[in-house]
Amino acid sequence: MSHTLHRRLAATATAVVLGASALTACGSSEGDAQADSGPVSLTYWAWAPGMDKVADLWNDKHPEIKVTVQKQASGDDLVTKIITASKAKKAPDLVQAEYQALPTLVSNDALADISGEVGGIEKQFAPGVWQQTTLGTDAVYAVPQDSGPMMFYYRADLFEEYGLDVPVTWDEFAETARALKKKAPEKSLTTFSANDSGLFAGLAQQAGARWWTVEGDAWKVGIDDAATRKVADFWGGLVEEGAIDNQPMYTPAWNKALNTGEQIAWVSAVWAPGTLTTAAPDTKDKWRMAPLPQWDEGTNTTGSWGGSTTAVTTDSKHKAAAAKFATWLNTDPEALAALVKEGGIYPAATAAQTSGALASSHEFFAGQADFYAKAAEIAETAAPAYWGPNVNVAYATFKDAFGKAAKAKSGFGDALSTMQAATVADLKKQGFEAAP
Repeated sequence: MSHTLHRRLAATATAVVLGASALTACGSSEGDAQADSGPVSLTYWAWAPGMDKVADLWNDKHPEIKVTVQKQASGDDLVTKIITASKAKKAPDLVQAEYQALPTLVSNDALADISGEVGGIEKQFAPGVWQQTTLGTDAVYAVPQDSGPMMFYYRADLFEEYGLDVPVTWDEFAETARALKKKAPEKSLTTFSANDSGLFAGLAQQAGARWWTVEGDAWKVGIDDAATRKVADFWGGLVEEGAIDNQPMYTPAWNKALNTGEQIAWVSAVWAPGTLTTAAPDTKDKWRMAPLPQWDEGTNTTGSWGGSTTAVTTDSKHKAAAAKFATWLNTDPEALAALVKEGGIYPAATAAQTSGALASSHEFFAGQADFYAKAAEIAETAAPAYWGPNVNVAYATFKDAFGKAAKAKSGFGDALSTMQAATVADLKKQGFEAAP
């Protein structure tokens, strides 16, 4: 996406309709604007826990730039609030924004290009992570904060009991699911959850999907591309034949299935241990982590599920100071250690993924001493993700269409076509040009 196209998209896009949101806190007013070189006050909207404590570390050492954290909701609610504030010229200086939200915010002219202020730091992040903050341009709209490289989790004790090998390829994954059903019909290797759009997106990324790209001055939607259809057909086929479960995750029933060994594996991300700690407390130290199965033997790629960035808004009157804080927050060793300790995040900066609190294994995986060392290796292989300005519509359609198909065990081909059509129609409704 060129700068010219960005300006055109920002000028023609209407506000993304994500629901009503009350505008509360705001950034600096005209009256208190000061030069970046002098004492300034910055407002930072964030949802990660403990972010105020991390900002205190900065404030203690940088009296010339004071950062005040204002806790916000995450997801679509925050995106709506940022856009609303930006249109009123009252956005904060900095925002914590998920990777998939960046194109929406950029197309609404809510985020500033900070490439001139953060030049040179891209080498501190995996290429597939950094790419998501540039939107395919030479502009940079955010600094990566945390990431969610995807991995394969399995009950080591039950794999041994049933004579199962850890699958290296997706073909092996399918055979493992079928083998378990033959040996223990009441158990499932895993479930396909139509509640989790981000999981499906990450699996598609690993397969090489490019859901939103730019052709000339238009967005091209490729949700129904060959890579994604391969993923949809694979999982839809397993659900249809009953080789895996078709129930949503994060329900009491799902928690019980994990805790009792009714489900013995989980395709998830690096943050999974925290979920298992509460969802399946009786299984502590029974799980192990391995790389995600590959589509072709010998390849080494993963997808991403989750993660966020620190972005500077176009309303900020202290762009350089805000970018300086964003850089410190996500590259300074002390700041990164605090993010892990206070926020419980998995930092996007590669140097922090095996140091400090991450130098030893997660306590729930005490028997896997190399948990974070292996996770860091996997994180480096994250595939690029291609986001567009209406991810919310694609995700909502996924939950509806794939949810119905999963419940009916009817395959996911039609659901994927529905997701593609709805996303294209919404782009046009918003006033974007959509390439055929």
